[in-house]
Amino acid sequence: MYEGFFGFTERPFSKTPDPRFLFLSRMHGEALARLIYAVEERDLILLTGEIGCGKTTLSRALMDELDEGYRVILFINPRLTPLEFLRGVALRLGVEDPAKFKTDLLEQIGSGLYRLYEDGICPVLVIDEAQLVPHKETFDEIRLLTNFQLDDRNLMSIVLMGQPELRKRLAHRVYEPLRQRIGMQYHLCSLSLEETAEYLDHRLRVAGGQPGLFLPGAVERIYQYSGGIPRKINHAASLALLEGFGRESRAIGPEVLDDVMVELDLVFSPQKEMTDGSC
Repeated sequence: MYEGFFGFTERPFSKTPDPRFLFLSRMHGEALARLIYAVEERDLILLTGEIGCGKTTLSRALMDELDEGYRVILFINPRLTPLEFLRGVALRLGVEDPAKFKTDLLEQIGSGLYRLYEDGICPVLVIDEAQLVPHKETFDEIRLLTNFQLDDRNLMSIVLMGQPELRKRLAHRVYEPLRQRIGMQYHLCSLSLEETAEYLDHRLRVAGGQPGLFLPGAVERIYQYSGGIPRKINHAASLALLEGFGRESRAIGPEVLDDVMVELDLVFSPQKEMTDGSC
């Protein structure tokens, strides 16, 4: 619709977690570096952040960074009983007929992990939206997977990703055994105002456009609406491009965002400026 008008080759603010569009702010860059390091060390890492802050996109970027020496086992819907979880792991490890009983399942998983080790492959278990895991016992099975190891290394790496309530949940004393297995943890915060402008320009460039399309006043309004959360930035920016296209405006100014705020059923009022994106 508006792609040709603004000179884009594709839509710059799609909702899909395309790693090509990943903007490596200072925090996102550090988070990705920590993820890669933990995977290389075959460790367990905990990554948390607010809804829409870019956790899933980071996981896709991690997958792109890993070579053929790794096999990603991704769970995007972890609402599973312990047995369902173990059967899912076994299937993704190549077990054709996962057992119905836990003891047999663990033997199959162990055999699958060792087989991959002999082939020079490290499995990377990524559990997205881990705050949705319904049972403590399922977390116990995640912890026990770290017991599959040789004398000098683990046989798999585990990445737990979720919203801040995951960190609060794991702080309870009953999860102390799991917390002791976490080798690294990181919390993603929102973008600053300056990073929001850089984020917008980055996505415009990836989509084939030119930076500076969003004028400073428009960036400020997007930031105040979104609080620096990438998903909310995408939402406001996408609507602003549609509004700008309808006006045949070659630049997106604050007046365009004022109308977008009305469309979002918000009453825009200047808020105290947030400057550092800290949590």
